[in-house]
Amino acid sequence: MSPAPRSANSSPCSASPAPGPGGPASGPGGPASGSGDPAPRPAGLAPHPRTPSSLRFGYGTNGLADLRLDDALALLADLGYDGVGLTLDHMHLDPMAPDLAARTRRLARRLDALGLGVTVETGARYVLDPRRKHGPSLLDPDPADRARRAGLLHRAVRTAADLGAHAVHCFSGVPPAGTDEDTAWKRLAEALAPVLDATTRAGVPLAVEPEPGHLLATLDDFHRLRHILGDPPALGLTLDIGHCQCLEPLSPADCVRAAAPWLRHVQIEDMRRGVHEHLPLGDGEIDFPPVLEALAATGYQALTVVELPRHSHAGPHFAEESLPFLHRAARAIPDSAEGSTP
Repeated sequence: MSPAPRSANSSPCSASPAPGPGGPASGPGGPASGSGDPAPRPAGLAPHPRTPSSLRFGYGTNGLADLRLDDALALLADLGYDGVGLTLDHMHLDPMAPDLAARTRRLARRLDALGLGVTVETGARYVLDPRRKHGPSLLDPDPADRARRAGLLHRAVRTAADLGAHAVHCFSGVPPAGTDEDTAWKRLAEALAPVLDATTRAGVPLAVEPEPGHLLATLDDFHRLRHILGDPPALGLTLDIGHCQCLEPLSPADCVRAAAPWLRHVQIEDMRRGVHEHLPLGDGEIDFPPVLEALAATGYQALTVVELPRHSHAGPHFAEESLPFLHRAARAIPDSAEGSTP
């Protein structure tokens, strides 16, 4: 890993520009603010010097898959992280195993004791089907298969509410072969509508992630879904900074500014233009100080979670390296930038 934040070196973009931000969102969490005040930090862990106070960093458990969940949480708290991106999976709070509510209550107490905030993520590869990566999806032709994926999201919403999470993350899935675009969007909207009703009742926003290769792959696509559903207040956005570098026409910092009104969760890693490969911070092309400056300027206060799902073989190492990198990038932000209008 590079000892300092790298400058951007992206190739020209060919996609059409994403729409700019609209008015402030009024759903759970308020305008681009997550769930409110940060959770208290463990004794002795003050915010890093000169890191803007609105920036709160976490690490995803999908990058710590070889650790027991309690060991992963203790590691992140010891390293000074503010929170965790909790991917519900067979090894980490298995959402399909018995006694989920009781296990969730125990986890809530542990997170509170460690001073860690949390986002609930639903991108586990084989949690529903041991043979199909991310299957079944919300786009499958079989209504029963779509219902299984929606059922996982409903479980995630209940879990998030019990944990005090600031958002529930999800993605659309890849359109099955032979599925026309209009049908795929119809299936996605119909599957998510009752989930959004559940998130409204729970007071936890649903944060949909544009994912390269999926039906909903870009910020443009997020806005398409938003308009199909009638712009529900509970529908928010997970913005993956690496994905912005990979395929958006805007720079990652400009993506943050464009997404600000709908921003409910942020994932961060390095990436190269046109290549969907999550890289350790400093190993790609992203210029991170402008990205963090844009986040601080929006007033976003929820977690920014390092997302390295293919680096669990050295997860503790990358967790240890990533937080100082982010702090160095944040210290490069001008003092006047925090809280300014984007």
